[in-house]
Amino acid sequence: MKEKSKIAIAPSAPSMTLKKDKEYDPFIEATLQFERAAAFLDIEPWIYQRLKHPEKELTVHIAITRDSGRVESFTGYRVQHSTVRGPAKGGIRYSPDASLSECKALAAWMTWKTAVCDLPFGGSKGAIICDALKMSENELEKLTKEYTYAIKDIIGPYKDIPAPDMFTNSQTMAWIADAYSRANGHFEPSVVTGKPITLWGSQGRAGATGSGLFFVLDEAAKHLNFPLVNKKVAILGFGNVGTSIAKLVHKAGCKIIAVTDIFGGIYNENGIDPFDLHQHVLTTGSVKHFSDTESIDNDNLIALPIDILIPAAMEGQIHSGNASTINARIVLEGANGPTTMEADEILEHNGTLVVPDILANAGGVTVSYLEWVQDLQRYFLSEDEILERTSVKMKKSFWEIIDIVNKHKVCMRAAAYILAVNRVAESMRQLGRIGRN
Repeated sequence: MKEKSKIAIAPSAPSMTLKKDKEYDPFIEATLQFERAAAFLDIEPWIYQRLKHPEKELTVHIAITRDSGRVESFTGYRVQHSTVRGPAKGGIRYSPDASLSECKALAAWMTWKTAVCDLPFGGSKGAIICDALKMSENELEKLTKEYTYAIKDIIGPYKDIPAPDMFTNSQTMAWIADAYSRANGHFEPSVVTGKPITLWGSQGRAGATGSGLFFVLDEAAKHLNFPLVNKKVAILGFGNVGTSIAKLVHKAGCKIIAVTDIFGGIYNENGIDPFDLHQHVLTTGSVKHFSDTESIDNDNLIALPIDILIPAAMEGQIHSGNASTINARIVLEGANGPTTMEADEILEHNGTLVVPDILANAGGVTVSYLEWVQDLQRYFLSEDEILERTSVKMKKSFWEIIDIVNKHKVCMRAAAYILAVNRVAESMRQLGRIGRN
């Protein structure tokens, strides 16, 4: 690992060249995190400049006929941050708030996430600006397949492999696989991951991110000598990730006292059963009005006297305005980019261990990697085999990061970025400077 003789990773690292806007911008946040690690490693300017910006940004405009007969246009994106270590890998989200900046940030975070776990991938991200909750299944299928036709030239099993994200799921991936396969004249399941099992998806994929979160949390508890039994937990977000990690920490003996989703939140100091809550959400569509609970919002949830806080929804939820109210000993980042750099400084000063997103929620991409390998080989593993291989990968990555924390006296996020950026930079050195651009 190439290093500067003097550690340049203090919270106020002067080498950062971007100025943050007052309003949260995810790509600026992602770039600042990269710059901090790049300054520490003192990487060469040609590597620095190639990794600071995405390799490719594609904007597409899609027109579909809605069920009402009205034709409507939608804007979509696909960003490939890096393909240095392998094909790009990243989800596709449907959101009215999606943006190119968000896709660029999430693609960069995926590059570092796959590098942390030493997977043979780079990073990408896609999105369509739409409100999926207000669209029929017929409209969503049309939109998904038209989007796939629009980006088909830059995706593929050895180019860029999409996966589910916000408001997309295994059905969405099946539609993408169908559209891509039709365009290429043969069925190709390895173009996407997160598919239904009947279309050669992987066992263990549905709860993969939650499983990975728990593997890492368990190691963090050992690291801190902080047994999980009877620890109080609050969870921001009760989608696929929040639901799966909630069930796992409940089984481990933790007490979940608060949960929020996009519609509201619930609180019960005596504990909330996530299995019953999941059934309630399947019936009603929200955690709201769950029996024997009172209402709570995100800011009040964050400030509760808890042991473990799990942000599992959107970016930028923990920021300079609320970080000082956090009492948790561990912040386990189930979402991508949930904590701003200013909040990181506050939490580190207050002694909170932040287990960073590029490690904590890497269970999803790790199982996606195993799904991709299975599809390419047409040879499939059991769920126990998948979980065991995921556990080994994530635990190894955790302790590699802790080694850097101990060696250089930095926080876990800084250590994770040092590990990831160094791996990608070293791959670039070995490939050489000429002919990649």
